[in-house]
Amino acid sequence: MISSKPSEATTGRDVTKLVTPGPILLLGAPGSGKGTQAKELVRLWGIPQISTGDILRANVAQGTELGKAADALMKEGKFAPDELVNEMVAARLELPDTANGFILDGYPRTLPQANWLDAHLHTALPLVAVKIQVDYNQLLRRITGRRNCPHCQRIYNIYLQTPKRAGYCDVDGTELIQRSDDTAEVLEGRMKAYEALTAPVIEHYHQQGRYAEVDGDLEVYVVTAAIQSAVVKIRLGE
Repeated sequence: MISSKPSEATTGRDVTKLVTPGPILLLGAPGSGKGTQAKELVRLWGIPQISTGDILRANVAQGTELGKAADALMKEGKFAPDELVNEMVAARLELPDTANGFILDGYPRTLPQANWLDAHLHTALPLVAVKIQVDYNQLLRRITGRRNCPHCQRIYNIYLQTPKRAGYCDVDGTELIQRSDDTAEVLEGRMKAYEALTAPVIEHYHQQGRYAEVDGDLEVYVVTAAIQSAVVKIRLGE
């Protein structure tokens, strides 16, 4: 349960420790840093990151009934329907490591999924949604500037995190590559799809007072602190 409101002398990280994080949904466009921030919150709050992609792959690998159904659909080139995804998420949320909260990554992605989750989320605290807002030009630099080492999988950026020797990995000297989907054209398409899907989800949580936005253009640790602060304020009803 939520702790009582701390005194004014208690601030920053101390406040964060006094508040149970509960379920958190991170929203953000491709390249906004959701994955990075989720890992930071996992480390700081000690709660799991729950990715629908990971859940789906685990069910398929384990040969569960849900996994078999999803695998058959994917082999036909189809997406797993909401009903299957919802059931997989529900099963994952029953595990004991979610008692104090969890971070959802990639779900709920649509309004029907958000409505279903609200109706079936058996936690003391309601879900809080936080959007990481990043300027489009910055997203473009992050995506189109990304370069990967095919050997050690280290990631660089020709604008933001350059290798010591242009075009080559610092660790093993392997020539860096650019993924085929790290282009301006692909980003534009993904942005349109993202905005069309998530706009209703954002409005859903915003209307219920369970939504906040943080500036994702800042340093990683500053964004992490802003997300924590936003969650704390909503939990304390500020």
